[in-house]
Amino acid sequence: MFSGKTPIFRGAATALITPFRDGIPDMPAFERLIQMQLAGNIDALLVCGTTGEGASLSREERTALIRCAVKAVRGNVPIIAGAGSNNTEKAVLLTLDACDAGADAVLSVTPYYSKASKDGLIRHFTAIADASPRPVLLYNVPSRTGVNLTLPVLRTLARHPNIAGIKEASGNMEQIASIAAELCTGDDFFLYCGSDELTLPVLSVGGSGVFSVLSNLLPESVHRLCALFFSRQNEDASKLAARLFPFIQTLFLEVNPIPVKAALAMRGVIREEYRLPLCPPSEETRLQLEEALRNFESFRKE
Repeated sequence: MFSGKTPIFRGAATALITPFRDGIPDMPAFERLIQMQLAGNIDALLVCGTTGEGASLSREERTALIRCAVKAVRGNVPIIAGAGSNNTEKAVLLTLDACDAGADAVLSVTPYYSKASKDGLIRHFTAIADASPRPVLLYNVPSRTGVNLTLPVLRTLARHPNIAGIKEASGNMEQIASIAAELCTGDDFFLYCGSDELTLPVLSVGGSGVFSVLSNLLPESVHRLCALFFSRQNEDASKLAARLFPFIQTLFLEVNPIPVKAALAMRGVIREEYRLPLCPPSEETRLQLEEALRNFESFRKE
């Protein structure tokens, strides 16, 4: 069990999609996806996050998915559960639900739409961390929330005994490097990349791993990318990152997780189904995904 200022994982965590069938979560497909991840030596799994369409899931669906993941991994890798909300009371309830369902940690996003002040952000995350029986990872993704979790706020939050780190998806390397340099020099606050294309840059400034969308398709490759970096095989890591970059570009032609779910459906892993307001990709995107998957098969055979 993970607690306090323990690094939740080191390496690659897949931000899992949520497969649907006839409007409800497809648990058999979800279990198959998890087994594919374990076979690819993934280091951790994120359930009910952005890529998992967490904002469109009910509390009951979230709990069922987390329980399914916990049971499937049998303690072999940590399960992190998305449990954020712009309503602090709801975020606390989702956090408690996730912990009761067996999650090893929770991921809590900045309160979107409400756009809280510095003091409001500190109070929001403090309330969640105070209530949580498991470690809390903060999640900064201003492109979706309209709120940027800045270094002055993080200075305060990082001192909380139950806030273990941050998933940084701002895309601002200056900000990310500043967080790493000031807050991640010891063993009490950990930085995780939240953007596949920045995995190596974030690791190079002191990151402990990545929450990856790409690893839904290529868990073994994203795991290996991190492992190569941590074993100081920098040239091999750079070459692998260059090979993976075209896949990453294709997976973000439209809003995540539309392309990655379409790609998984093309491979026969899941049924292609989304929950509104998400919908299928354009034909142009679909053609590019098909080409990427052909290249993907060649890549796997090398």
